[in-house]
Amino acid sequence: MYILKIVLRNVLRHRLRTGLTILGITIAILAFGMLRTIVGLWYLGVENSAATRLITRNAISLVFSLPISYYERIRQVSGVKTVSYGNWFGGIYIDEKHFFANEAIEPKSFLELYPEFVLPDEQKSAFILDRKGCIVGRKLASRYGWKTGDLITLRGTIFPGQWEFVLRGIFTGAEKNTEERVLLFHWDYLNETLKKTVPRRADQVGFYVVGVTRPELAAQVSQDVDRTFKNSLAETLTETEKAFHLGFIAMTEAILVVIQIVSYLVIVIIMAVVANTMAMTARERIGEYAVFKSMGFRSRHIAGMIFGESLLICLIGCTFGILLTFPVGSLFGDLLGNYLPSFEIRRSTIYLDIGFAFLVGIVAGIFPAVRASRIRIAEGLRRIG
Repeated sequence: MYILKIVLRNVLRHRLRTGLTILGITIAILAFGMLRTIVGLWYLGVENSAATRLITRNAISLVFSLPISYYERIRQVSGVKTVSYGNWFGGIYIDEKHFFANEAIEPKSFLELYPEFVLPDEQKSAFILDRKGCIVGRKLASRYGWKTGDLITLRGTIFPGQWEFVLRGIFTGAEKNTEERVLLFHWDYLNETLKKTVPRRADQVGFYVVGVTRPELAAQVSQDVDRTFKNSLAETLTETEKAFHLGFIAMTEAILVVIQIVSYLVIVIIMAVVANTMAMTARERIGEYAVFKSMGFRSRHIAGMIFGESLLICLIGCTFGILLTFPVGSLFGDLLGNYLPSFEIRRSTIYLDIGFAFLVGIVAGIFPAVRASRIRIAEGLRRIG
């Protein structure tokens, strides 16, 4: 109990120094939490992947297409429940600043395979029946103020031209982190137009989405699908939806590595700051520690005072940092809500914040504690006055 009182008084002795150190820890914890959350956003697609969905694409690259004739043959593979298909469209709304994801899909099977896209029955029926119809996510509709019945025009990049769609539905995500910034329209509309304008590009799809009856069949179905088209003009690569998304993440791996390195550097820097603070504190109190030893306090008590002070400062800064992370994260999410599916501070991030606060507190106190505990009484008393 006496040690705790001494630790608390020591923390409050140099209030300006302590306050600035706590402020530095608060900023470091806040920065670390935000950076870790941004890294987590990269993996949302992986986490939202269903174990019963496979993606089949051209074995060479996603850039190359597959014949629509593969559809029936994939359906006949044992273990396959549902098959859908589509093309990445890559259209631009107004200009490049207003780009968002847009795909041509087969409506019935696609919505069956993706139940996380929640669409009212009447809007779903209207979308399926209208060849020029499209559906958009709630966030995208909110961004542009769209409502059902509106006419939306995209400028094609992969498929040149002006493409007009009638908004037939606005879907919401079943989960908070479900993607709601995407536009989906009929693959048939795209294909029929290509037959008239560029016949050689018609009857081609960019990918197939394969729904399997049970997750444990995913590996076998993948092999069977790829074996079906072995040595054909367009061989396939079938992989789980999770592996498919991880392939995209690998393309931006350098960015992720840099962000993660920066997040850890923040912790290392604040560790050096706290260590310097504790070293200054211990150096100023050498005489006091000698007095404590002359009163019967042992080296472990002296070390306990220093570690206690270091940990208390770090935990106070950590607490403030965590408390600030939520409002700052909410503000960040509101500002970039149109570009991010969600900005949620995860429990694992909070645990990392607390863990690093303890680590910084312990590491920063090691050198001062060792030095203070080894001080001789006579040598320490000479420094008094």
